[in-house]
Amino acid sequence: MGKPRTRPHSRTHSDWFGQFAARASGWMGSKWAFAVAILTILGWAASGQMFHFSNTWQLVINTGTTIVTFLMVFLIQNTQNRDARAINLKLDELIRATDKAQNQMMDIENLSDLELDELKTKFEKIKSHLERVATAQSSKRSKK
Repeated sequence: MGKPRTRPHSRTHSDWFGQFAARASGWMGSKWAFAVAILTILGWAASGQMFHFSNTWQLVINTGTTIVTFLMVFLIQNTQNRDARAINLKLDELIRATDKAQNQMMDIENLSDLELDELKTKFEKIKSHLERVATAQSSKRSKK
């Protein structure tokens, strides 16, 4: 048997928006939410004749979709931020736990764009060097 798994801390009750965003984004990404959206659009389209396809009839769907889209931006952003934070913490733990890893990579998400560009250039040079070494070794083996 391995180490017993520990449960991550659950969200606190004071994080009401985080709890709401997690539940809402989970539900809004479901097939049921998609079905409700399709049924809403079909109902709106079917009611067009009854309202003589008026400007008000068109305004209802435009206003509704605008409001839903506006609110969903915040829910999606909250979910993205939470996921990115969790992934960064997991990667930091892997870097910390790996002996040969470069600890400078921990908290890399806090670097400026200029610093990230410098790191990218550094690692591109390392990659090019390793590719040249691998090619040289490969050509030495094929000559034998």
